[in-house]
Amino acid sequence: MNIQLDEHGKELLSQFKKKRPLLVKLEKKAYKIIQELLDEQGIYVTAIEHRTKQEKSLAGKLELKGAKYKSIENITDLVGLRIITFYTDDVDKIAAIINHTFIIDWSNSVDKRKAHQLNSFGYNSLHYICRLPKKMVKDEPELGEIWFELQMRTALQHAWSTIEHDTGYKSLVQIPSEYKRQFSRLAGMLELIDDEFSRLRTDIAEYNRQVQSLVKSGKLDEVVLSQDNFRNYLDTHPFERLNQRIAAVNQAEIIPTSLMPYFRVFTAFNFENIGDIERFIKENEEDAYQLAVSQLALTDLDIMAENVGVQNLCLVHALKNFGRPGLRLVFDKINGKDDSNEFLVDMIMEQAENLSFMHKKQ
Repeated sequence: MNIQLDEHGKELLSQFKKKRPLLVKLEKKAYKIIQELLDEQGIYVTAIEHRTKQEKSLAGKLELKGAKYKSIENITDLVGLRIITFYTDDVDKIAAIINHTFIIDWSNSVDKRKAHQLNSFGYNSLHYICRLPKKMVKDEPELGEIWFELQMRTALQHAWSTIEHDTGYKSLVQIPSEYKRQFSRLAGMLELIDDEFSRLRTDIAEYNRQVQSLVKSGKLDEVVLSQDNFRNYLDTHPFERLNQRIAAVNQAEIIPTSLMPYFRVFTAFNFENIGDIERFIKENEEDAYQLAVSQLALTDLDIMAENVGVQNLCLVHALKNFGRPGLRLVFDKINGKDDSNEFLVDMIMEQAENLSFMHKKQ
């Protein structure tokens, strides 16, 4: 495409060419700062896009409305960044962080979510015109003199915007009413989905708080055994007392390890709630301690993993209720199915042979 610029447009383009290396520096600097801010706050986003405008793109813009700008400094989107979030409420959270970090030109910033139209879902971004504060660019103060554009939108809004652009919906002067209606319906559905994802996240967070409260209050029969609930339950350190008793045999140090694999064992035992695990601990704690002592008696092991208590509890429960097949089930759930688990089963059967709970069983 042959772009025709007047003298003013050519002058602006010349200014841009000279300034572009500085603009690229600003782009990289702003991107790094935003990335670090989100990492510090533990906010996960789907993407942070960033670009410095290309000469051809700027020339096309200047051909259409170059007279609008007195100098290259008046064009605020030469550097552009876009933060794409998973949830709508994260847009507001990130906006608050940006507001505290950058200098915002409020007169030129716009919240397109408030100027809402039914078919504008993909354009409901929050647009800030920003500048880096001087304290962030002490070595290169000229970077703090350039405005840049920052957009914040959700992944669904971004996907819809891309779809609209790809179909050419926005560029068509006339489009049949049935297509307009389809676009409007789909936009409304996506907006509803966007809102519902945020609401669902809030509801799940509230449910987790309720579960934590039930665990702390001891109402464990009301807490269904699920991965998340088991993880919350582990925060109460239910196996710590047994771990300390076992470690005391050799004055051993206990090192952290994940106990989440035992969720698979408890579901295989057909436990239905956290109360079932509490009863399991009380019923098997003494025998699990005796089994652990039988393993440690002839060793000088002075380091053991945090799963020592729960593993011996599971092994005792398996022996009492299922025998040898139960031991194999425990090792298969923890280690994955492997023939080498048979060696571990043989070892535990030998160690448990003379323990009192095995004779009570008989």
